[in-house]
Amino acid sequence: MCDSHFLPYSIKSKAVLVQLFHFLIQDDTIKGITMKQLNERQLKILDFIKVNKSASNRQIVEHLGDISRVTVVRDLEELLEKDLIKKEGGGRNVCYLDNVENKLLRYIDVEKYFEVSLDERNILFGHFNFDIFKNLKDLFSKREIEGLEKLNGGYRERIKRLSDTILKKEFERLSIELSWKSSKIEGNTYSLLDTEILIKENKEAAGHKKEEATMILNHKKALDYILGNKKEFKKIDLRKIENIQKFIVEGMGIKQGIREAPVGIVGTGYRPLDNKHQIEEAVEKVIKLVESLGNPFEKALVLISMISYIQPFEDGNKRTSRLLGDAMLLAYDVCPLSFRSVDEVDYKKAMILFYEQNNLRFFKELFVQQFKFAVGNYFLL
Repeated sequence: MCDSHFLPYSIKSKAVLVQLFHFLIQDDTIKGITMKQLNERQLKILDFIKVNKSASNRQIVEHLGDISRVTVVRDLEELLEKDLIKKEGGGRNVCYLDNVENKLLRYIDVEKYFEVSLDERNILFGHFNFDIFKNLKDLFSKREIEGLEKLNGGYRERIKRLSDTILKKEFERLSIELSWKSSKIEGNTYSLLDTEILIKENKEAAGHKKEEATMILNHKKALDYILGNKKEFKKIDLRKIENIQKFIVEGMGIKQGIREAPVGIVGTGYRPLDNKHQIEEAVEKVIKLVESLGNPFEKALVLISMISYIQPFEDGNKRTSRLLGDAMLLAYDVCPLSFRSVDEVDYKKAMILFYEQNNLRFFKELFVQQFKFAVGNYFLL
């Protein structure tokens, strides 16, 4: 592997890099977004606030019983950071209220949900829910958007300073890692090193199926198409979505375009739409919704989650959705995601929660963490 593109950078660039990592670790506008699950005490506090509409610190302490005020204050701060509650008033008149108005973002204990087998889970939405479109807005708070934009500002400043050669190499690195991880999420067994050799030297790894190499190379083709036309993706239409799916499944014996037959999804009781006209209607509603949304982070999150939810194609839906999300981010000069550090099981759990409960909170957390990872690991030279 060649490391020749890891070249010295200016003192000014070093200072920018130090500031970036300090921000990633310390900034309060982002650190509340985490996959850490609530403990039993925090769940009791959250339930108490929801039931009573609002609660003071004293009322919460009394409700919990033998728990110190310091511990309760610490729990409340964590719930505030997670945007699960909000604080009103001051001094002795402070009270805490439920802050989750969007049903898609309500808190669910992920581990507990998946402790129950598929056949025993309480699946709220076994079929596509057209009412979901009512809640696909305001998915990020103002505080979250400000934090994400601040992070992206650092990315934009850095790429301005990179030479065309270095910028190309960094996009190639991100493309290799995205092609690897996106394929791995779908069961591909290539290693990251094998993926790099395949993309750079067109050498297939021994002991792997031809289809695995094709899947990875198709990601690279789709990414090249997106990078060559990135400004066009500010406005999404069905043709562009179908074009990405065409690249993703080319040479794999998979039908291209909107499917005409039912599909099932492994590991979930959710069944997508099976009527072509309804599928097209759902996709068009997503396109119209995305156009109405105010920021690229929300646009990308909706595209990734909803194309996966609709499953408009015979195959390649989640791969297409991830590429669409990056296309939207790139169109608005936002750092794209490689998903390199995401756990495949977590990713699948997050999608199943969205399918079965119409709950987007866990997937949103993954999305934000992967954005933080991308900003902190690419285009830093």
